[in-house]
Amino acid sequence: MVFKWQKPSDDAEIARRIPPGQVLTEKFPVLHFGRVPDYPDLAGWDFRAFGDVEQPFTLNWGEFRQLPTTTVTLDIHCVTRWSKLDTTWEGVPFTHVAEVARPSPDARFVIFHAEGGFTSNVPLETAMDPQCLLASSYDGRPLEPDHGYPLRAIVPGRYFWKSAKWLRGVEFSREDKPGFWERNGYSNSADYWREERYAD
Repeated sequence: MVFKWQKPSDDAEIARRIPPGQVLTEKFPVLHFGRVPDYPDLAGWDFRAFGDVEQPFTLNWGEFRQLPTTTVTLDIHCVTRWSKLDTTWEGVPFTHVAEVARPSPDARFVIFHAEGGFTSNVPLETAMDPQCLLASSYDGRPLEPDHGYPLRAIVPGRYFWKSAKWLRGVEFSREDKPGFWERNGYSNSADYWREERYAD
């Protein structure tokens, strides 16, 4: 796969938005581990909110689509050093999921569970950012399979691997549970402004 890289503009506003070590691209590179899940239909798809919560729940696709949605526009930054600005996503605010599930006072972390046993983890405080979404749409259209159809997490402020594709559930936890990439040498915190790419 060949990417067409674009150097950051000299414009001060654009430059301010590019974290250390990143370069701009207008394309949307596709990077993931393993195969892309195939959904001939969504009849068997479900979504779970569980763990240290007062009200765990499971929804099928039709029920999930009845949840309130919002649209956010934000910049995304991949650990492989590409950045894409002003990406627009539509989905269910994570804050709404938390409001319904009611995490316990001891819950401090969120683990995103995706197809194939893939997980990614963030502090609950990070997931409660108003821009954190469970997104089903990108740029006004349903997600493409390579980008996480039918649902993916969008986690602001962290390298893009934290935004798990092919999402099937969120777990609220008292303990941190490092995800797939964190167990394979990547930073647990993944703050791109601090260039936290890899574990110490």
